[in-house]
Amino acid sequence: MENMQSVQVDIAEEEIKVSSFRYGLNAVLAFFGFSTKTHRASKKRAKLVGDIVTYIVLLFGAFLMIYPFWWMIAASFAQTGGQEGNNALSGLDWWPTPSAFGYDDAVGGFFRNYVVLFDRGFSGGIFDPSFSYWRAVANNLFYSIVPVVVGVITSAMAAFSFAKINWIGRNAVFMFLLAAIMVPGPSIMTTQYAMYQSFGFLNNWAVMVVPGLFGAIMTAFFIRQFLFGLPTSIIEAAKIDGAGYGRIFVGFILPLAMPAIVAQGLLSFMGCWNNYMGSYIFITGSSVWVNLPHAMTIMNSGTTFASDQGPILAAAVMCVLPVIILFAIFQKMIIGSLMLTGSKE
Repeated sequence: MENMQSVQVDIAEEEIKVSSFRYGLNAVLAFFGFSTKTHRASKKRAKLVGDIVTYIVLLFGAFLMIYPFWWMIAASFAQTGGQEGNNALSGLDWWPTPSAFGYDDAVGGFFRNYVVLFDRGFSGGIFDPSFSYWRAVANNLFYSIVPVVVGVITSAMAAFSFAKINWIGRNAVFMFLLAAIMVPGPSIMTTQYAMYQSFGFLNNWAVMVVPGLFGAIMTAFFIRQFLFGLPTSIIEAAKIDGAGYGRIFVGFILPLAMPAIVAQGLLSFMGCWNNYMGSYIFITGSSVWVNLPHAMTIMNSGTTFASDQGPILAAAVMCVLPVIILFAIFQKMIIGSLMLTGSKE
């Protein structure tokens, strides 16, 4: 008790010595979790203040990432050309004014830019007369579905071979394939261009579809890591019963590895859907085989919409929307499969 009383006396004397300004400042610091000589802060309060600061920083970072997308959606409904001006692109507006002028003085209002996009978004300029927005969407679906479905199955077959079948040189071949990932893509574009030209793939659908049919190294790598978590005893039992590797792959591996296969297929679909560089390098802008991202850049660089950016922004929204919807629906499967790729039997 005497010790406690002496400590309280010392604290009281310390408080008397400091000025009122300093005393008040120390009180404020203690409130926010910083202990001083005159005030003792609570650990819970210090943790609370730290959490508040962390959430403020995270919310600010989320705002920086979300706002450009929000602005793109808002501007796609705004007046961006004609006599009304170009106000959607003149500043960062929370919700630009919807278009009051019409398309050919007949259609206007909230969905004016989308009407223009769907009706004549890719007409004129260097585009083929038969090319339209819907043809660009159909090309994108063709380039994204066919190579992904066939390519992911091919990658899964390779992953099964590397994970569950013992053959001479298996690890060496796999390391060689992984080393190929380290080669920068631009360094082999000239060779790819010459090779595809000799095959007759340029300026048609084959250049965007055929290479993807043979799978991808990264897809095979992730599925291989997933297969390591599957018990080898199932494969051994199937072999004892007389099943071949083809039967084992179709009957056992595909059903068990379906979460990883679907997740990698979705990621591959997103990559193929947004493959602007492939179409830009190997397909000329006047061809009817350009994909949607490539057609958008041609539309943006043309004179038809030089002063009317609304349809271009509407095209950007329509291009991004399918990918966002797919990721929102299957995000748990994608994240879960990627977490399981580190498991090993």
